[in-house]
Amino acid sequence: MADDDYVYDEASGEWMSASDIAARDAAASAGPEVRDAVGNLLTDGDSVALIKDLTVKGAGQTLKVGTVIKSIRLTGDAQEIDCRHDGIKGLVLRAEFVRKR
Repeated sequence: MADDDYVYDEASGEWMSASDIAARDAAASAGPEVRDAVGNLLTDGDSVALIKDLTVKGAGQTLKVGTVIKSIRLTGDAQEIDCRHDGIKGLVLRAEFVRKR
């Protein structure tokens, strides 16, 4: 084993292999996991269906149960997803009110 394979990690205070530190940093930069109401992992581009009637503030509309939202985008928050729906710009939904389709 070469001496340059291990690096001192200031965050944990331990000597760790460079590959372990790189893997940990890659996982941390990926962002938080976003899960829907039943625990399915959501990713960018997924389609979701609403599990509850939602009144949209400022739009004067109510989105009904079962409404399908296509092509969602994840934000930096673990509970919010950015999406589009007809006539509503800048719609942000909480992940607890959707189910992956």
